[in-house]
Amino acid sequence: PRSTMIPTEEMSARRREIEDKLKQEEETLSFIKESLEKSDQLTKNMVSILSSFESRLMKLENSIIPVHKQTENLQRLQENVEKTLSCLDHVISYYHVAKDTEKIIKEGPTGRLEEYLNCMDKIQKAVEYFQDNNPDSPELNRVKSLFERGKESLESEFRSLMTRHTKPVPPILILDLISGDDEMDTQEEMALEHLPESVLHDVIRISGWLVENGRNQDFMTVYFQIRSVQLDRSIKGLKDHFRKNSSSTGVPYSPAIQNKRKDTPTKKPIKRPGTIRKAQNLLKQYSQHGLDGKKGASNLIPMEGRDDVFDIEIDAYIHCVSAFVKLAQSEYQLLTEIVPEHHQKKTFDSLIQESLDNLIMEGDNIVSAARKAIIRHDYSAVLTIFPILKHLKQMKPEFDQVLQGTAAGTKNKLPGLITSMETTGAKALEEFADNIKNDPDKEYNMPKDGTVHELTSNAILFLQQLLDFQETAGAMLASQGTCMGFIWTFFFPETSSSASSYSSEFSRRLLSTYICKVLGNLQLNLLSKSKVYEDPALSAIFLHNNYNYILKSLEKSELIQLVAVTQKTAERSYRELIEQQIQTYQRSWLKVTDYISERNLPVFQPGVKVSGWIRMFYFGQGFNDGLEELCKIQKAWAIPDVEQRDKIRRAQKTIVKETYGAFLNRYSNVPFTKNPEKYIKYQVDQVGEMIERLFDTSA
Repeated sequence: PRSTMIPTEEMSARRREIEDKLKQEEETLSFIKESLEKSDQLTKNMVSILSSFESRLMKLENSIIPVHKQTENLQRLQENVEKTLSCLDHVISYYHVAKDTEKIIKEGPTGRLEEYLNCMDKIQKAVEYFQDNNPDSPELNRVKSLFERGKESLESEFRSLMTRHTKPVPPILILDLISGDDEMDTQEEMALEHLPESVLHDVIRISGWLVENGRNQDFMTVYFQIRSVQLDRSIKGLKDHFRKNSSSTGVPYSPAIQNKRKDTPTKKPIKRPGTIRKAQNLLKQYSQHGLDGKKGASNLIPMEGRDDVFDIEIDAYIHCVSAFVKLAQSEYQLLTEIVPEHHQKKTFDSLIQESLDNLIMEGDNIVSAARKAIIRHDYSAVLTIFPILKHLKQMKPEFDQVLQGTAAGTKNKLPGLITSMETTGAKALEEFADNIKNDPDKEYNMPKDGTVHELTSNAILFLQQLLDFQETAGAMLASQGTCMGFIWTFFFPETSSSASSYSSEFSRRLLSTYICKVLGNLQLNLLSKSKVYEDPALSAIFLHNNYNYILKSLEKSELIQLVAVTQKTAERSYRELIEQQIQTYQRSWLKVTDYISERNLPVFQPGVKVSGWIRMFYFGQGFNDGLEELCKIQKAWAIPDVEQRDKIRRAQKTIVKETYGAFLNRYSNVPFTKNPEKYIKYQVDQVGEMIERLFDTSA
């Protein structure tokens, strides 16, 4: 159909369009061909150039390689020559070492240690060279000899430095060191300078060189010998200081510490035990308060006769123990800077041996003296052990720390001394209790006036000293297999048998039991002694005085609280005993008052004449003579306690005056004589005055 046919004009247009595109493609193709032809031509030119360049390079290489090889050989030869010359110089230098260093080695290291050590290093290297390369060389012997000489000079210098600069620590500084605490904050200030800084530096350098290069350990022996002497002299100097300067006011400290104490009033100096002196002071104190009187002798040696030398020796020993610990700690710190680590413990062990042995030996001497005193029944001497033992136990942790790493024999010395003291102390306590019970009744030793027996005063004073050492004494009693220790083991089997395992409370109970045992033994002995007196009244006064002394002594100290731990009624029991003796004494007046008591008097009828015998018996020989006789006898008796003396006087005066007054009032009108003053010698008040003068030897 006509509508589907493409118009002729449109077809012509499309043909022209296609022809134009074809023409453009043909032009592009022609351009590409031309470009390819040009590229081929350029490639051919480049290949030609590269081929020419390669040819030239090959010619250049063939010319240069022989020259390079010759140059490399020349450089290698030059290096070999230089190394050879260097080696020759190095070898030749070893042959000059002896000559270059001999003068310095001969002059010694004093004043130029670093230069000297450098020379020794050179000599050592020369020795090593000749030993490895030319052992037959005479130079080897020369440098070897020079090396040994230099090493000896270093050892000599080490000894000289240690000897010249090692001095005992002054006692004042030691006292300051052991008295320092956190309140004073003087730990850094109190660090001891054993050696000047420069000297310490040289000593450290020498010791290091000797160990590393000299293969020498002899200097360690020199070191501990010198420092050991210094340590021992320091402690002995402190002891001498105590003997010369110790007094009741204490040992002087350095001005620095004294000034520091002014600013720190809470600071307390080291407590001095003063055991024997304390006993003396207590004795004087009780005497002033009327608790003490004339004493009968006892086989317990009295404590007031002891000299203050004992106190000084105890104080000195306790301070020396503390000083040893502090100085040993300081010595170990110094030693760690000088002695190699793997030699430190052994060297330290050797260093402290002499001082430690002297300390232990002195402690053993104290124990030995105490044992001898115990044999003589001088139990007060054992009190010297208590403050020392207490201090040793307190110091034991520090001792153990200081001795850590030392030999077992060194570590066991202090525990051995502690055990020895505990054994001796426990034996003394047990024997003391037995001696109190068995002290013999000797008539000529009894106080004539019925006052406090020396056995009583000494026993109480001894017990009072235990107050400051309750745990020490308690553990001592428990640790030595005594009956009280057995009780502890029975009730507490899970604990160790060592003294440290006993609690503070149980120590108090043990000590309380022991004190009660002593007091019980003392009471039995006093009761036995009282029977020596023929007069029951004097026996009662004697027991009264002793019981009263015991009670007042217990009350004036902490003993009463300690006794109450196991005996709650002890105080009441003593008061009852005292009252019983007062009543026994009062019965001595019955032979006087019975004459005039109403129940014993006859009935007088008014107007009846009284016979002379009745007058004589009731008004003469009976009351008057009895009163005068008792007053004369009892005036010589003593009741030292003023309060008790007044109490007994008042009670007796009341009884006698009332009885005598009633008698006079009742029979004053009885016509028994024309001269009544002949029989009625005393008025009621006069009788009271006579009784008031009883127990007063000064009246």
